[in-house]
Amino acid sequence: MPLPDAIRDRIELFARNEEQYRDPSYKEAQLRQEFLDPLFAALGWDMDNRAGHAEPYKDVVHEDAIKIGSESKAPDYSFRIGGTRKFWP
Repeated sequence: MPLPDAIRDRIELFARNEEQYRDPSYKEAQLRQEFLDPLFAALGWDMDNRAGHAEPYKDVVHEDAIKIGSESKAPDYSFRIGGTRKFWP
């Protein structure tokens, strides 16, 4: 499978501005907006619920609440298929 243009564009953008992106003042929220969201969208995930699914059936849940044992976790993303959580980075 060839590299999608959207991913190639993000790679080139990062290469042009790498120093700025590595600066501690570059925020995590900016990273998600400018790089991670486009990456996952290019891989086919509906990052903004454009399909209009009800909450339990969204492909991607941002800042999900996950219970692991007695602890609660809040990953930046939770990816689901048919309402079933498959992974969270």
